[in-house]
Amino acid sequence: MLSSPGRILIDRDRIAARVAELGAVIAADLLASAGPGGRVVLVPILTGSIVFVADLIRRLPLKLSLGVVAVSSYPGAAIRSQPGGAAIRGDVPTDLGGKHVLIVDDILDSGRTLGLMRRLIDAQRPASLRVCVLLRKNCPRVEEVAVDYAGFDIPDVFVVGYGLDFDGFHRNLPDIIELPTPASPTR
Repeated sequence: MLSSPGRILIDRDRIAARVAELGAVIAADLLASAGPGGRVVLVPILTGSIVFVADLIRRLPLKLSLGVVAVSSYPGAAIRSQPGGAAIRGDVPTDLGGKHVLIVDDILDSGRTLGLMRRLIDAQRPASLRVCVLLRKNCPRVEEVAVDYAGFDIPDVFVVGYGLDFDGFHRNLPDIIELPTPASPTR
């Protein structure tokens, strides 16, 4: 059994229950706006959202497709985002015009990643554009971003688990763990 590198902030049972709740609300909203035959595209921001989107997608009884995007904002063992902001590491889907798009990310902290993705997708004129995050950190933002669905609001602490990492590790932990650090950093 893998030991926890810190204090459990949100346990796996609370995560599972909240993902089910989010799925029900998102499905109802998308069905209302897109209709049963509407074109729905989920755009998960990898790699942090991989576990969250895998669980969430199973809670969405809709006809949908995925358009994944890889974005990096914490290189290596960094505990703060890059001064220049998020860097896209893959192609952003270019066929989103007229579709109902849901961006899915692991955490909202500085706002740079989600702000960038919102602008890039909005420029394609989707029929609707929504944002879902697992975690919304209570911290000052470089860029304010409207979030339609948030799993949990958390304090300004560095967290790992359930897809979130530190230096490429801890993504496989089933709980959200507050990672102790010498200076109590933020992401």
